[in-house]
Amino acid sequence: MSFSELGLDPLLLKSVLASGYATATPVQQQAIPAALSGRDLLVSSHTGSGKTAAFMLPSIQRMLAEPTVKSMGPRVLVLTPTRELALQVEKAAMTYGKEMRRFRTACLVGGAPYGLQLKRLSQPVDVVVATPGRLIDHLERGKIDFSRLEVLVLDEADRMLDMGFVDDIKAIAARCPTERQTLLFSATLDGVVGNLARELTREALRIEIAAAPQQEAKIEQRLLFADNMDHKNRLLDALLRDVEMTQAIVFASTKRSTEEISDLLADSGFASDALHGDMQQGQRNRALQRLREGRTKVLVATDVAARGIDVAGISHVINFDLPRQAEDYVHRIGRTGRAGRTGIAVSFAGMRETGLVRNIERYTGNRIEVHTLPGLEPTQKPASGRPSSSGRPRSNSGARGGFGDKRSFGDRSEPRSYGDRPPRGDSRDNRDRGYRADARPGGDRPARSDSPRGNRFEQAARGPSDVPRMTGDRPPRTEGFHGADARHEPKAEVNGNSIEYWEKREREAKAKAKAAATRSYGARGNAGTGARPAQPRGFGNEGRGGGNRVGVRGRFKD
Repeated sequence: MSFSELGLDPLLLKSVLASGYATATPVQQQAIPAALSGRDLLVSSHTGSGKTAAFMLPSIQRMLAEPTVKSMGPRVLVLTPTRELALQVEKAAMTYGKEMRRFRTACLVGGAPYGLQLKRLSQPVDVVVATPGRLIDHLERGKIDFSRLEVLVLDEADRMLDMGFVDDIKAIAARCPTERQTLLFSATLDGVVGNLARELTREALRIEIAAAPQQEAKIEQRLLFADNMDHKNRLLDALLRDVEMTQAIVFASTKRSTEEISDLLADSGFASDALHGDMQQGQRNRALQRLREGRTKVLVATDVAARGIDVAGISHVINFDLPRQAEDYVHRIGRTGRAGRTGIAVSFAGMRETGLVRNIERYTGNRIEVHTLPGLEPTQKPASGRPSSSGRPRSNSGARGGFGDKRSFGDRSEPRSYGDRPPRGDSRDNRDRGYRADARPGGDRPARSDSPRGNRFEQAARGPSDVPRMTGDRPPRTEGFHGADARHEPKAEVNGNSIEYWEKREREAKAKAKAAATRSYGARGNAGTGARPAQPRGFGNEGRGGGNRVGVRGRFKD
């Protein structure tokens, strides 16, 4: 179907035909007539399907009529997730509206100076393309007016929600007039996107466009397994030196990784640039301009470049790090094979990332074939039995390598019985640690004597002739115990209840008390009994060895 059959104004048809477009895509054939009727739309279509023209052409056609409210605010507001996509949408708006008189646009994105944006907003503006964060800044400063807004467009709504802009989108929609047309475009209309659509639209028409199979067939998808980071770097170097590569985008997971990979490639002689969210908008624009002009051969970027970049010379897309979301994979590889061209998408996967690969294959419905580069084959195997390139699943019964090694409890050649263990009494850690005649002060140190060191079970086996036994298998405590040799000396029988035993203990106690009294000085006690004297200790010449001490008052004169 041609654009002339969609009900567009001749001025817009002239701009479209001058841009080189003659036939409308499926999403344009369904969305443009419905949007011209004034209905709210919920459109689901894949990347590269012509969504920008689907919402921009009918929105610009509404501006041919005079506005009902007089102000300098925009009549059309387009929200996008990234700066690059915002710049692309503004460029498309200027292309389609170049035949209109006094047609003005403004692009409000982060990383760009406020001065130029404020200058654009100080004059009447028709179309504003913005990212949610920067638009909120202008709203809080009172620099933009939505009193005459007629159309609100949410482009890549799913991506904006993934980036955490749901609250900003709701705040912006609350500032817009209730009598407006809302056009929501997203890769999916389920889940959180569906909930947001129900809040912002009224009796919306739902349009779902399936992905074109011929577009998918023109992108060859390959999967390379890598052992580690060094292996990834060598694979990347080999791919970029291929003669088939003209320009490539390398996607990394973090901003720091993009800088490191770009510097590494520059040191290796490649014309490389980095692109990530922390860069100023001027730096990002220059990096993209060098890529479009062909001066940059390799662009290392985060997912900010997954949408909104349309460069004809990109022949390869390399996923240095796999995306965490399967839909991001589709947008990444969509940077190549644009407008009927062919492209190659190569993804590096670690040995434990087979789950991410399966999620991507389940989302796209296509299998990614496993490839290897000569001389750079992986030395390990995937952890979870990833199907081989021949299409047959790998068996889990064979030996696994690399990070996938797991020890099985059923791999023993013969069952282990509890009878294989040594007796508990013979274990070094289970020996009786109580006081015994065969114990040593040194703990577990070897004995100095030649006598064997045994345990109480061995002593019981030797019988009472070897070691005297009492209750609890312990030898008695003796005064003459001096080590391991004492256990072989015969011990005399002692009756603790006899009168002779206690008379002997009393004589020993008196002798000790007398010896202690002879060592003391002064009249400290009774040498015979050891009792304290009744009289108090003196503070004069007794035991002091001198006269009276001079007190404190002796230092002063009355």
